[in-house]
Amino acid sequence: MSMTVIIGALELGGIFAIMSLGLYISYKVLNLPDLTVDGSFTLGCAVSAVLTINGHPYLGLLVGMICGMIAGLVTGLLTTKLRIASLLAGILTMTGLYSINLKVMNDSPNISLFGFPTIFSSLSFLGTYTRFILIIMILVVICLLLCYFLKTYLGLALRACGDNEAMVKASSIDADQMKILGLSLANGLVALSGAIYAQHQSFADSQSGTGMMVIGLASIIIGMAFIKKDKISYQLIAVVVGAMIYRGILTIALLLGLPSTDLKLLSALLVIVALILTKIKMRRHRVC
Repeated sequence: MSMTVIIGALELGGIFAIMSLGLYISYKVLNLPDLTVDGSFTLGCAVSAVLTINGHPYLGLLVGMICGMIAGLVTGLLTTKLRIASLLAGILTMTGLYSINLKVMNDSPNISLFGFPTIFSSLSFLGTYTRFILIIMILVVICLLLCYFLKTYLGLALRACGDNEAMVKASSIDADQMKILGLSLANGLVALSGAIYAQHQSFADSQSGTGMMVIGLASIIIGMAFIKKDKISYQLIAVVVGAMIYRGILTIALLLGLPSTDLKLLSALLVIVALILTKIKMRRHRVC
């Protein structure tokens, strides 16, 4: 395996790690299944692509993240104010985002960014490692900020909402606000990942977000199977490691001749296997 292939896998692993960190907030911290992810990832791609071709690649990341947070806000409001089940609320938002994403892309199924400067262009002097260095820098900053935030009073309230909602309400903390905040932050990170992905791949596609929920779950489950620590810092590292391992497995599968059309199937199988192994380990632990 050449160094170029390895670096490419790590780059995509880093991008998916950012998306998985967002899913970690909704899936692990809030304990809410949120299917908005597939739509908010594409939303980040679309916004980033449109602003990039207009000469504002960095603004594309910021606005893409804000738009993702708005998408999460909508899901949060549907869940808390209208009392719609979180799973259904996510599906409704994701469905609506499909049309919105096409409108953002001027009703075009894809946008090419070839020939336009991106966030990676300013660091082109680093050569082969330009994209890798910038993606890792962004990933490290996000991990540090998340680690700090989840240890603040607001972050602890967010975590408590997922662990024991009744206790949170008894402590005079608005659980609904915590859910809205968590879902907004989660989808903001997912959209940011999509925004970076579009500039990394030099295109945005209306189907880019398909299967992102499965990728995020695979990263979380695989990472936490290797790193079994309860501290927030270790869990964030586990998510990042899981995303890198996941992308590495897909890269190896492609090198072995697996058709790219079968990657989604492989992703689903990886999640199933990881879940089965986790349950087997839990049963063994109980027996011991």
